[in-house]
Amino acid sequence: MKILIAAPSPKQREGGVSNVVHNMAESLRARGHEVTCLFREEVLAGRDGGGRFETVRFAVKLAAQLAKNGKIFDVVNIHAPGGFAYGLLRRLRTGSGLPPYVMLLHGIEERRNYAMRREAKKGRAWFFGFKNRLWQHIYHMRLYRWSALTADHAIAINRETWSMLQLKYNREAQRVWYIPNGVESRFLFQQQHRDGPALRLLFAGTWLDHKGVYYLRDAFEELAKLLPELQLTIACCHVEATTVRSFFMPATREKLEVIPFVPAAEMPDLYARHDIFILPSLMEGMPIVLLEAMAMGMPVVTTETCGMMDIVEDGHNGLLTKPADSTGIVAAVCRMARSQELRARLGCAAHETMKRHTWARVAEELEKVFSLAAAER
Repeated sequence: MKILIAAPSPKQREGGVSNVVHNMAESLRARGHEVTCLFREEVLAGRDGGGRFETVRFAVKLAAQLAKNGKIFDVVNIHAPGGFAYGLLRRLRTGSGLPPYVMLLHGIEERRNYAMRREAKKGRAWFFGFKNRLWQHIYHMRLYRWSALTADHAIAINRETWSMLQLKYNREAQRVWYIPNGVESRFLFQQQHRDGPALRLLFAGTWLDHKGVYYLRDAFEELAKLLPELQLTIACCHVEATTVRSFFMPATREKLEVIPFVPAAEMPDLYARHDIFILPSLMEGMPIVLLEAMAMGMPVVTTETCGMMDIVEDGHNGLLTKPADSTGIVAAVCRMARSQELRARLGCAAHETMKRHTWARVAEELEKVFSLAAAER
């Protein structure tokens, strides 16, 4: 098949969405398909990039390109919300021969609204004031809705999103598919767990409120008192180290290592240098960094929400805490830090879990959906 994968995200592989696109493309090519990828900077150029309406411009320009040259593809996979304009175009030009549109949705916006509305009441939501909430509902929510409703088939990477597409957006079960993200084979080796207490914590992710950074800070402030030798690395945060350090109390700043950017090739070494991976996100899709850490046999502490619950089974291959619960994070990290046996057992189970979540397996599932959509053309 000739497949186009498009996403309104930067081409740089270190981003979450772009990482997914690159790996999807490579695994599908390995199965003999011809795959073309289009990212934000390849659809938009110059003054067209950036700004409040960037997603709309991306969607419209992509639809225009496909209207002109899209017939060479057997199927078009567009990551939401970048596909709504093409979806509308196909509805308006029935019989035009344009390839079917398969949407991929990383996470449901209803979860963001639910989580951040509660955080805003605590003063812990940076961009969720009244005007932001209004804009979210009249703009972003509509783009996601149109992307979902105009797609021929929809792929969700976590079960929560898969259910919402059916229950709220009334998509037929036969046209909604659950295909979780995969992990690259280079991460599938199990690290050794050193004797004694675990002293090196790792958080990897953009420094944003919905990543649970307030609860990471609160938990580490308490952990620093209980385990004085504990160190925390904050990596891939994409902000200046001084910005992150200023978030913490002066007494704990010396226990921090901040690495704003880590090249994709260096991620295995980053995981190998740490004992426990912690991801206290309030909402996610299916976080790649969590899958990578588990593949390397790291014991993980994360929240029981979104795609984390699809992968992590509490007490078996990781520990789950409630979202927005720094006390729960402290308890989970203390359990792990004080028990080498627990870390080894959870890490081993995490490694075994991720053997079933390779990109090769993802490609097999994608191939089924794309073939079905192409056959309907």
